[in-house]
Amino acid sequence: MSSTTEAAPASPGRTRSLYRGDPGMWSWVLHRITGVATFFFLFVHVLDTALVRVNPETYDSVIETYKNPVVGLMELALVAMVLYHALNGLRVMLVDFWSKGPKYQRVMLWTILAIWFVVMIPGAIRIFYNMFAEH
Repeated sequence: MSSTTEAAPASPGRTRSLYRGDPGMWSWVLHRITGVATFFFLFVHVLDTALVRVNPETYDSVIETYKNPVVGLMELALVAMVLYHALNGLRVMLVDFWSKGPKYQRVMLWTILAIWFVVMIPGAIRIFYNMFAEH
C-alpha cells in the first residue's frame, strides 16, 4: 500500500525550523504583544477618561499623577508599540494579499523596522522634550 504523504528531503547545511528564531516568528510574536498591550492601554484610557463624568476632581488628580517621567517613558513605549503594530500590519496585509508578498516578506520586515526607527527618532525627541520641558 502506498502512502500519499512523503517526508520533505533534508536540506543540506543548517536546519532551522520556522519557529526557532526566524525574524518572521519574532515579528509575529511582537505583533501579538503590541496588539494586546495597545488593547489594555485603550481599556485603561477609557476607564480614566470616564472619571470626568463621575467626579471631575478625581479625574484631575489622576491626570496629575500622569505628569512624571515614568509615565513619559510608558508614553514612549506606547508610541513605539502602536507604530510597530501599524507598520507590521501593513506588511502582513501585503504578504497576504499581494501575489509577491511571501517572496518579499523578509525584505518588507527589515524595511518596516527601518521606517519604524526613522519615525521613532523625532517621536522620542518630542516625548522627551515634553517630559522635561517647563510647562
